[in-house]
Amino acid sequence: MAIAELADTAEVRRALQGVDTLLMVSGSESLDRVSRHQGFIDAAAASGVGHVVYTSFVGAAPDASFTLARDHWATEEHLRASGLPYTVLRDNLYADFLPLMVGEDGALRGPAGEGRAAVVTQDDIADVAAAVLSTGLRREIRYVPESLDEAYRSRAGYGAPGWQVDAWVSTYTAIAVGELAQVTDHVEQLTGHPATSLADLLLA
Repeated sequence: MAIAELADTAEVRRALQGVDTLLMVSGSESLDRVSRHQGFIDAAAASGVGHVVYTSFVGAAPDASFTLARDHWATEEHLRASGLPYTVLRDNLYADFLPLMVGEDGALRGPAGEGRAAVVTQDDIADVAAAVLSTGLRREIRYVPESLDEAYRSRAGYGAPGWQVDAWVSTYTAIAVGELAQVTDHVEQLTGHPATSLADLLLA
């Protein structure tokens, strides 16, 4: 087993030699975490790693309210720029940490107002990562916006009748105006089990 400090690029390069798929768990909180992440990604690229799976954070963005989510966004950006094939797992706040945030008087205090957090246990995060790694990683899929004219032209080659092409294109225009955005719990109410998420479907 090779052990290397995250920020030591030379050591990391040696440790990652021969690695095909790499699970990159974000480093501990620190002022230099982004640079350490970037050094690790550079070392992975230099070592010929085939695919990186990174544990990021929900809502990662340069202007995220949660300051640590900005670190994850910067790491994701560096990962994209590296040229490495990658998969990003965006977990939420650790449910395991909530008891530690409660004071001796049994109160959890903070300026959260009436907001909610979809917390998740670290065990569940680990299970998701294991599922992704064990099922094999597929090619990256991205969404490319099209104009209506482009959408009709890109589907013209299938030889489908006009009404069917209209239906295909209107799938996207309905999404654009929000007609397909409603979320309900009807599947769970009627069947007794939660609806299968797209992520679970793709990993099956």
